[in-house]
Amino acid sequence: SSSSAESLDRLYPAVGSSKPPRKRTTSQCKSEPPLLRTSKRTIYTAGRPPWYNEHGTQSKEAFVIGLGGGSASGKTTVATMIIEALDVPWVVLLSMDSFYKVLTKQQQEQAASNDFNFDHPDAFDFDLIIATLKKLKQGKSVKIPIYDFTTHSRKKEWKTLYGANVIIFEGIMAFADKELLKLLDLKIFVDTDSDIRLVRRLRRDISERGRDIEGVIKQYNKFVKPAFDQYIQPTMRLADIVVPRGSGNTVAIDLIVQHVHSQLEEVRAARGAALASAHQCHPLPQTLSVLKSTPQVRGMHTIIRNKETSRDEFIFYSKRLMRLLIEHALSLLPFQSCTVQTPQGHDYEGRTYSGKQITGVSILRAGETMEPALRAVCKDVRIGTILIQTNCNTGEPELHYLRLPKDISEDHVILMDCTVSTGAAAMMAVRVLLDHDVPEDKIFLLSLLMAEMGVHSVAYAFPRVKIITTAVDKKVNDLFRIIPGIGNFGDRYFGTDAPPDWSDDEDALST
Repeated sequence: SSSSAESLDRLYPAVGSSKPPRKRTTSQCKSEPPLLRTSKRTIYTAGRPPWYNEHGTQSKEAFVIGLGGGSASGKTTVATMIIEALDVPWVVLLSMDSFYKVLTKQQQEQAASNDFNFDHPDAFDFDLIIATLKKLKQGKSVKIPIYDFTTHSRKKEWKTLYGANVIIFEGIMAFADKELLKLLDLKIFVDTDSDIRLVRRLRRDISERGRDIEGVIKQYNKFVKPAFDQYIQPTMRLADIVVPRGSGNTVAIDLIVQHVHSQLEEVRAARGAALASAHQCHPLPQTLSVLKSTPQVRGMHTIIRNKETSRDEFIFYSKRLMRLLIEHALSLLPFQSCTVQTPQGHDYEGRTYSGKQITGVSILRAGETMEPALRAVCKDVRIGTILIQTNCNTGEPELHYLRLPKDISEDHVILMDCTVSTGAAAMMAVRVLLDHDVPEDKIFLLSLLMAEMGVHSVAYAFPRVKIITTAVDKKVNDLFRIIPGIGNFGDRYFGTDAPPDWSDDEDALST
């Protein structure tokens, strides 16, 4: 038929034809719930990738794996095995099943009687799939429809994904569109015997989707098997790797994992050095505001920088500095003229805050120590939290948790951390806020102490973010500790012992 011909025409030419060179970038995800559990670790999927260059963009695009194959061939199981074997923190699993088109009333009736072909390319919204994958590779957040297989319709709610270091896209028509194929860095076809696929489909559709056995077999013979022969099996020639027996082929899965690891390792070694060398000779940016170094401020720095200072004194004078820092930051908020009447009946020309409200966001754990000072000067201020810690094996900061008010996009946001060395976690936290639609010029990054390197990284990545601190130190050492520095603020404040190789930041490169 002409429809079949058009669908087949969307397929890529045979293997061996020239393909244009592709660049690459990075990304990350929020799922429901925001984590994946494997036998080895818990993979947190809420947030954004940790590393950005000095321009605020990802240093490398996400590595996208396409998993194709027949219905019930084991694609999701293979994807889960790859995720577990990769053992990396930033992975998105995106299913083609989320992108079925919205059915008309007539099509709904056909689906209810098992007479609608869900295994035809026309059943999928390829335009939305391609737009979604492109945005994920660019590091932008996307909204994914949630499909209800019982009612054959999309639910009202959508879920949000943020992209990742690795994106795994799986579906029966994963290779059935030319533009979609261009976005896939590695194409894997899961080849499973048709009898096994039929048994799996029967079990799944009856137990999970409320179908009866007659309807499942009718649909299989009328649509599923012919579609596999016409549209799915021919795409096997487009795959870089064919995995016979699906999840039972552990050798093939190991080879896939090794290849993906080699791609990720290309950029890992140079990241810290790239941040360290960025804008070394440039003047400090105009978006930086440093608290005036009065004798009082200098005296408090002398106390908290002294390694002999007791924990009680360290906490007391840190809190005093925090209060001064937040008072200074609030003076930089937008104000407008306001006339009030005094008790004596006279007008007073004053000023009032011109924004909607202020929200504080602390980068845990050290940033949370600044919350009491913010609450002391801002009545009824809302507080959000972001937990960023460094992976000891990779040296990369990872986002483990976030809790932000739903309407934070309308607020001025006070982003709090106590020390900023490389700027990696601060940049990551800013990206999370931007993903939640907070305007860049409404973000105020506050820190007691910053290194010039961190100031430059944040300022050149996000030139409209206001950076406010009580002091800026010139250097960081080879372990990215601020010199002369203040020590590990979190450990000194909370009385915990730090491993000897931790940096001046709260958690190694986490800030």
